[in-house]
Amino acid sequence: MSLAIFDLDNTLISIDSDHAWGEFLLEQGAVDPVAYREANDRFMADYQAGNLDMAEFLAVALKPLADNTPEQLAAWHQQFMASKIEPHILPKGEALLARHRTSGDTLLIITATNRFITAPIAERLGVDHLIAVEPERVDGRYTGRVQGVPSYREGKVTRLQQWLAEQELSMEGAWFYSDSHNDLPLLEQVDHPVAVDPDDTLRNVAEQRQWRIMSLRD
Repeated sequence: MSLAIFDLDNTLISIDSDHAWGEFLLEQGAVDPVAYREANDRFMADYQAGNLDMAEFLAVALKPLADNTPEQLAAWHQQFMASKIEPHILPKGEALLARHRTSGDTLLIITATNRFITAPIAERLGVDHLIAVEPERVDGRYTGRVQGVPSYREGKVTRLQQWLAEQELSMEGAWFYSDSHNDLPLLEQVDHPVAVDPDDTLRNVAEQRQWRIMSLRD
C-alpha cells in the first residue's frame, strides 16, 4: 500500500477547472466581461508558460468568492459541475483511481486550483484527500484572501510535507500523476513519477529521465 497522488486539471479531467470556472462566471454575467476574460486567458497562458504570478492570479480569482453569498456560490457550483466538469471527467482517469483504490493505496488529489472549485470534483471522483489552494473564510464568507501556502510548484511539495506529517504517512513508494511541467518539483520527489498527457516541457523531461508517460484520453 502506497500513496497515489494525482494532479487534477488536464490529468483526471480534460480541462483546467480554474479557467473553466472563470468562463462559467463570464457566462453568468457575474464578472466584468472584458477585463475578467482578458485576465482569465492571460493567467492560463502564464501558467502554461511556467511564469504565473500566483499572488496576482489569486487576487483576481478569489474576488468573485468574496463578492457573492455562499448560497449563490453553491448554486453556481452545482450548475458548473453539471455543465463544465461532468462532461470532462475522463473514464480512464476514473479507472486509474479505481486500480489504486483496489490496491489499497491512499488516494490524494493535489492541485493549484482552489478548494471551493475542486472539493466537489474530488468528492465526485471518490477521492477523500485533497490539497488545494485554501481561500480564507471569516464567519462563513470568503474574504478574497488566501490562507497558508498556495499549492503551486514548490508549494505543492511544502503542502504535501505538511499533510504527510499530519497524516503520519511517508512518501515511500509514492506515485504522482501530472500533465504539467509546473509539477516537476513534486514529480522529482516521488518514487513513481508519471507524465499524463504531458505538455511538451514535461514530455521532454520524462523522456530524458525515463519516467513513465501515459494517456488518459480516449
